[in-house]
Parts: sequence; C-alpha cells; structure tokens
Amino acid sequence: MATHLVIDHRAGTPRHPEKAHRPDNPIQRKPAWIRVKAPTHPVYHETRNLMRENRLVTVCEEAACPNIGECWSQRHATMMIMGDTCTRACAFCNVRTGHPLALDAGEPERVADAVARLGLKHVVVTSVDRDDLADGGAGHFAATIRALREAAPATTIEVLTPDFMRKPGAMEIVANARPDVFNHNLETVPRLYPGIRPGARYYQSLRLLDAVKQRDPTIFTKSGMMVGLGEGRAEVMQVMDDLRVADVDFLTIGQYLQPTVKHAAVDRFVTPEEFADYAALARAKGFLLVSATPLTRSSYHADADFAALRDAREAGRAARETRHDARTVAHDVPAAGHDAREAGHDAPDAGHAARGAGHAARQAGRVVASEPTTAPQQADPAAR
Repeated sequence: MATHLVIDHRAGTPRHPEKAHRPDNPIQRKPAWIRVKAPTHPVYHETRNLMRENRLVTVCEEAACPNIGECWSQRHATMMIMGDTCTRACAFCNVRTGHPLALDAGEPERVADAVARLGLKHVVVTSVDRDDLADGGAGHFAATIRALREAAPATTIEVLTPDFMRKPGAMEIVANARPDVFNHNLETVPRLYPGIRPGARYYQSLRLLDAVKQRDPTIFTKSGMMVGLGEGRAEVMQVMDDLRVADVDFLTIGQYLQPTVKHAAVDRFVTPEEFADYAALARAKGFLLVSATPLTRSSYHADADFAALRDAREAGRAARETRHDARTVAHDVPAAGHDAREAGHDAPDAGHAARGAGHAARQAGRVVASEPTTAPQQADPAAR
C-alpha cells in the first residue's frame, strides 16, 4: 500500500503567534456553576483512541471544550475537517492560527468510518477557516457529507461552517449536498466584532444563514453566540431579532471561557438565571429551539437537540394546519348564514306569490259561480 508523507514545518512554532505581543489577561476563577469533572470514563478513552486511529481532528480538543469528558463518554465527538490550523485569528478561539497544510483527500472517508464505528445517530462536522482555498473548503464539506451518507445512511448530519466570505458559490456547494442542519455561529454582538472577531463581518454571517434558508427551506438553520464578553442585554436581543429575520430555527447561547492569558478576557460570568431569561426571550421571538446555559456549546447535546428540533417543526406544521382548518370553518359559517338569510329573504316573496295565486283562484271562482249552468231554451217552431 502506498504511503503519503506529509512534512509539518510548524513543529515548535507558537500556537497563536498573532497573540504573542498582547498583554496578559489573568484568567478568572470560574464560579461553581461552571465546574466540570475530569474525564475518567473508559468510553472516553475508547473515543479518543478511535480519533487517533483515524487521524482525525476534533473541535472538542482543539477548542478546549469543557464538555469533552461528558460527550466523549457517550461516544459523541465533533469532527473538525481541513486540518487543525485556521487562517483567521479570533480573540476568543483556542484553535491554532497560521498557514494550513494541503487538504487531505482521504479525510472524508475516515470521518465517515469513525462515525459508523461510533454508531452515531447525529454527527456535527465543523472546520477551521480556510481563506487560502478558492471555495473556502466547501467542496471538502460536500465530499464529507456524501461519504457520511454512504457509510452511515441512518445518521443525520449537521455542518458548522465558516462564513465563506468572498467565496462566491461556496454556500451553494454545501447546501446542495443536503446536510440536515446548516450551522454558522454569529459568536457575538456586532459592536464587539472588531476586537473579538476581526477577520469576520457580522452581516456576512447573517446573509449566509439567510441565503441557506432561501435556497432550501427544508434545511434547519442554526447559530450560536457567546455571552460574558461585554455585550449588553439589548444587544443580545437585537442579535435574536436579526436571526429571526433570517428565519434561523435554532439558537444556542453559552458562557465565553478564556482559553489562555493571551485571549480576550472574560468580562463577567453570566448567571444561570440570566441564561434562563435569554432562553425565554428567544422562545418568545419564535425560534423552534433554544439552548441557553453556561456550558452550552454549538454541538453540545446535538443529537437530542436535533430530535427536538424535528419534533418542533412537525408540531408547528400541525398547528398551522389546525389554524387553517379553523379559518376554513370560520369562513364557511358566515357563508351558511348568508345562504340562510337569502332563503329567509326569498320566503316572503314566495308567500306573496302564493297569496297572489290564491287571490286569483278565488276571483276565478266567483266569475264561474255568476254564470248560468245551462244554456237558455229556444221555442220549438213546430209546437206553434
């Protein structure tokens, strides 16, 4: 079997070279509601070994997700395709920044093999930003979706994509591959983009989500944001409104956690009560599903959330059909009343006609009664 040698010249280079010159931001002690247990479950190690065996990258590890112990102990892993190096330099993200390696053509099949072996009902596939590629990696996403459909046809697929800024046609390539969920995170409020997400544009991200729904309304759309970066409540509500205008189905909101001293500082830890308030507000604005807790992440409990999302859509469809039937009945009742009124209007006319006919009959009777019943007798000439 042929071997493929890849030389990684990044060995020994800083993970975040663009942040090296920044002053340190001390990492605050986390409140009690954010504490998580260290992973010790044997299934966690099985999942980890499978990722290594298939030479796969996961966002669970690269982004230092606090839920990795829980998720991997349930064989839930979020695949990160197209390498471990991002061409952007977001101030909140722990993924390596720099010049990525060439795409690995065999990666889609390895992802599909791992998903089939894990027996996942639902899988989330995300990626680094690949501004160096003509299509932003859209073709690689589509190839991964096709490989998953073949290897694990019963598995539903969620993609968490980059914004594909200045990559015309990229969104269409991914949408045409028909993922079940198209997710793209707005991450934060527009005011904070220059410092938190400098390589992105808020309205580009919003347009992407809107374009997916316009192209294929059957695909669920989803977006997420972090809080605790200095945003205000009114700004979060405005993001909710913007997402609803784009007809986004599912919103996730979680606490920002600072990966290193070189990353953006946590402004504050949002309380569980505030998250519950955000969840209630979002539901009132019409999202099919909302997940808002301190530890919520885009792919956290994604399998159960997808089932709930699908049920919510069916419930909404049934409710619309019921309202339509009720409106039809309501429309028919006035029509029936109109017919009854018309019949009532015609009844006096019929009675009047009947009375007229009766009067004519009586008149005719009187005329007949006044005439002789036998003809007058003529004298017989012979008798004279």
